[in-house]
Amino acid sequence: MLPRDFAILVFVCLTWASNFIISKIALTELHTPPLFFSAVRFGLVLLATLPWLLPMPRPRWRMLAVGLLMGAGGFGLVSIGLLTASPSSAAVVTQLGVPITALLSVVMLGERISWRRGIGIALAFSGAMAVMWNPSGLSLSYGLIFVLLSAFASALGIVLVKQLGSVQPFQFQAWVGLASAVPLGIASAMLETGQVRLALEAGWWFVATVVYAALAVSLAGHSLFFRLVQKYEANLISTLTLMCPLMAIGLGVVLLGDRFDGRMAAGTAVVLVGVLMIVITPGRGKSRP
Repeated sequence: MLPRDFAILVFVCLTWASNFIISKIALTELHTPPLFFSAVRFGLVLLATLPWLLPMPRPRWRMLAVGLLMGAGGFGLVSIGLLTASPSSAAVVTQLGVPITALLSVVMLGERISWRRGIGIALAFSGAMAVMWNPSGLSLSYGLIFVLLSAFASALGIVLVKQLGSVQPFQFQAWVGLASAVPLGIASAMLETGQVRLALEAGWWFVATVVYAALAVSLAGHSLFFRLVQKYEANLISTLTLMCPLMAIGLGVVLLGDRFDGRMAAGTAVVLVGVLMIVITPGRGKSRP
C-alpha cells in the first residue's frame, strides 16, 4: 500500500474510533437523547448529499431496507447502547458484524464457510461474550446488547447491499440519510422528551458533535474508505481496519478512563483473532490498476 493511502486509512480508522468517544460525550455529558442525536445526524447527511439523491437505486424497497438497517439500525442502536456501555467495549462488540455477515451470507446468499472461517466465527463470538459479560451481576451488559443488535442490523444491510446494483458512495449515503432520519425522528418524537431544549442547552457542543458524526464519520470516512476498497484487495483493507477497535480502546482508556482489565484484554484479543481468520483469504494486498 502506498504511504499516502495508508495515511488515509489511518485517518479513516481514527475518525471511526473517535466517533465512539464523541458519541459517548454527546449522550452522557451533554445528555442528548440517542434517537434525537441519530435523527439529526442523518438529517445532516441527507442535506449534504441531496444533489445525489436521484435517481433512486433499484430495487427501491431493497435500497430503503439497506438504508434503514445500516443507518437507523446500525448507528441508532449503538447510540442507545452507549448510554451505558463504554466506548472501548462497544468498539469490540461491533466487530461481531464480520462473523454475523458471514453467517447471513450462508443463509441468504448460499455462500459456504470453510472450517477455518467457522473457527474464526466461534472465536469472535466467544471473545465478545467475555467482553459483554458482567461478572458482578452475572448477566450480560444491557448497553452492549443494543450494540450487538446494531452489529446484526448492519450485517443484514451489508448482505442486502450485495444484491443491489451499482450505487455511488454519495448516492448511497443520501438514501441511508433519508431512510434513517425520518423513522428516527418519528421515534424520537414518540419516545423521548425535551430533545430540543437539551440540544439548545448544550449549544455549540451539540452542534460540533453531531456535525462531526455526520460529515467526518459518515461522509468523509466512508467515502475515503470506499475509494481504498476499490483500489486494494479486500484482505489488506479488512486486516488494517482492525486498527479501529484498538484505537477506540486506547482513546476510551486515555480520554474517558474506560476500564481495561485482563478479561477485557483477553476477550478483545480473541475477537480480533477470530475476525482475522474470517477476513483473511489466500492472496496478497496489491493495488489494483
